[in-house]
Amino acid sequence: MTETTSAPPPPPRTLLLLVRHGETPTTGMVLPGRTPGLHLSNHGRAQSERLAERLQGLAVDAIYSSPLERTRETAAPAAAVTGLAMHDDAGLLECDFGEWTGATLADLAKLPQWQTVQNSPSTFRFPGGESFPEMQARMVGALKGRCAAHPGGVVACFSHADPIKAAVAHALGTPLDHFQRIFISPGSVSVISLVEGRPPDVLMVNSTQEPLGGLRAT
Repeated sequence: MTETTSAPPPPPRTLLLLVRHGETPTTGMVLPGRTPGLHLSNHGRAQSERLAERLQGLAVDAIYSSPLERTRETAAPAAAVTGLAMHDDAGLLECDFGEWTGATLADLAKLPQWQTVQNSPSTFRFPGGESFPEMQARMVGALKGRCAAHPGGVVACFSHADPIKAAVAHALGTPLDHFQRIFISPGSVSVISLVEGRPPDVLMVNSTQEPLGGLRAT
């Protein structure tokens, strides 16, 4: 009798929910970066409550947040609804804008370097801060760490626009110089399905309305 061997089970896929924090009083006007003390606006708090509602029916295994107040406040309703602890993850932090931190976008747009930020970000380092490649590597590394810690699970990661855009670009195989073409709204969810050693699948980008309970790590 010939013995048959069953094929090994496929490696587990992990769902990564990349959530941008809700709106703040300076959204769209200032580059706040890592400045402490910036909280959600009333609309931002409503966005965070709406996000918690959208998670109903999805078995979330873990919640991680950038340590800044605006991301933690966005994650808090989701943590309350799921009963999960919120864990700080410095890998999810906003880009370090260095000397540009706190500047208005209107003033920055007048600088010649702003065109480099928009059109050739892979070549740019913020004065006294991070480069875009460093930010992308940090964010992608953090997400890989969450995947390794929760194989086959669903992990909600609360972060900021530029790190999420960079992570989505990486998952899509899009050059970093094109990452500014990806739009990430306050309170939005983008979803990546990731398995170690294989290319990721991008299941959703910049979703602000639809329920998330039907997501599967396919």
